[in-house]
Amino acid sequence: MEVSFVQIAIICATIAVVLSFGIRAARSVHSTKGFSVGGRSAGVPLVAGGIAGTCVGGGATVGTAQLAATTGLSAWWFTIGSGVGLIIMGLFYAKPLRRTALETIPQFLAQNFGLTCGVFSSIVSSIGILFSAVASCLPAIYIISVLFGISFVPATILLVLAVAAYAFFGGMKSAGVGGILKMIVIWITMAIAGFMAGHAVLTDPAVSSVLPSGTFNLFHGDISHILANFASVVIGMLCTQSYIQAIFSASNPRTASVAAFTAALISLPVGLPCAMVGIYMGAVHPEVTPILSLPVYLLTEQPVLLGGIAMGGIMLSLIGSIAGLSLGIGTMLSRDIFHRARVTLRARKIHKLAEDLEQQEIDITEIPTANHPYHLSELAVTRLIVLLTIALAAFIALVNEGSQVLFWNYLSMALRSGGIFLPLSFAIFASGTITNLSATLSMVLSTAAALLVVFLGAAGNPLFFGLAVSALFLVPCYLRHR
Repeated sequence: MEVSFVQIAIICATIAVVLSFGIRAARSVHSTKGFSVGGRSAGVPLVAGGIAGTCVGGGATVGTAQLAATTGLSAWWFTIGSGVGLIIMGLFYAKPLRRTALETIPQFLAQNFGLTCGVFSSIVSSIGILFSAVASCLPAIYIISVLFGISFVPATILLVLAVAAYAFFGGMKSAGVGGILKMIVIWITMAIAGFMAGHAVLTDPAVSSVLPSGTFNLFHGDISHILANFASVVIGMLCTQSYIQAIFSASNPRTASVAAFTAALISLPVGLPCAMVGIYMGAVHPEVTPILSLPVYLLTEQPVLLGGIAMGGIMLSLIGSIAGLSLGIGTMLSRDIFHRARVTLRARKIHKLAEDLEQQEIDITEIPTANHPYHLSELAVTRLIVLLTIALAAFIALVNEGSQVLFWNYLSMALRSGGIFLPLSFAIFASGTITNLSATLSMVLSTAAALLVVFLGAAGNPLFFGLAVSALFLVPCYLRHR
C-alpha cells in the first residue's frame, strides 16, 4: 500500500491538533490529584470523553475490523459489551464510587477489606490493564510502520513518544479533552466510511456473492464463546481503574452517572461501521492482512481528505486508549503502593526521631520542619510509572506482532475481573457482610484459577473460572452474615 505525502500530512495534522489541545489543558495540572482525577471538577463532557477516549481503542476500531474480515458482524460484540458495561456502571456503580472521594479501586477495596486486599488488587489490575494497552499498541505499530515505511522498532519508538505527549503532562485532564476531540473525529469519519462500505456490501452483487453464510448474523459461530467474551467485556468495564478513575474525576455523583451513560451512547455504535469495513475488505481484498483492513480501506477506498482525517482519528483512538490505560496503572501503583510505602517509611523515621529526642529530653515540637516538595515528588513518580507502562506495553506488542488484537482485550478483561468484580460489588451493595480474610482469599485464588486456565490452555473462558472460585469464598460468608 502506497501512502501519499498529502495523506501523511493530513494524518499528522489531525493528530497534532488534538495533542495540542491536550498539552494546553496540562498547563493547569500541578499536583497528583490534578493529574490523576483532574481536581474532581470535571463535567459530563470531560468525564465521558475520558471514558470513551480510553475504551474506544485498538479493539473497538482496528481489532473489530480485523475480526469482522474473517467472522462477520459478530465482531461487533466487543463494543456492544463496552456500551452495556457503561450503562450498568451509570445505573449502579458510578454514584456510590464517586461519593467515596477516593482515587483508585484498590483504595476502595482496602477501605472495606484491609490493606492486603488493596495492594493485591492494585497489582493484579495493573497486569490486566497492561494487556489492554498491548491490544492498542499492536495495530498502532503496524499502522505507523506502513505509513512511514519503517520497521517495527522505530515505529514502536514513535508510538511511545506520541502516547507520552498525549497523557504524560496533563493526565486525566488531557485524556478527557483529547477523548472528546478524537471521538468527534471518529464518529463523523467512520460513519461516512462505514456507510459506504455497508452500501457496497449490501447492494453490489459482486461483493455480496462472495460473502460466507452467516456474515450478518450477530450470533454466527460458537454462541457460548461469543456470550462468554461479551460477559467478560461487560464485567471488565466495571472493574477497570482507567474508567473508574474518570468517574472519580467527576464534580459530583450525578455527573459521574450521566457521564457513564453518555460514554455508552458514544462507544457502543462505533464498532458497527468498523465491522462493515472489515466485512467489505474480507470479501473484496482477502489478500490484505486482516489487522490492516481498516487502515487500507481508509487510505485506498476513501477520498484523500476524508481518509486522512479518519486515519488520524484511528491513530488517536489507539494513542488515547494506551494513554488512558497507562494512566490508570500509574495512578494505582503510585497511590496504592509507592505513596503508602513512603508514608509508612516517613512514619517510622519520625517515630525513631521521637525516641531519640525523648532520650535526649528534647521536645519534638520545638524542632523546625523543612518544606518538602512532597506532592511534586509524587506527581513525578506517577508520571514516570505512566511512561514506563507505555514503554512496556509497546515492547510486549513488538515481540508478539501478528497476534489477534481482541485476544489481548478479552484476556485482559478476564484477568482483571475474575478476582475483583465480586469483592467490589459486595463492598458497594452489601458493605460489612464479607470478612477481610474471605475477600483476600477470594481475590488471590480466583486470579490464580484464571491464570491457570490461560496458561494450561483449558477449555472455557478464564473469567468464569475466576468468578466461580471467587463466589466459593464470598457467597457462604455473605449467607452466614445474613
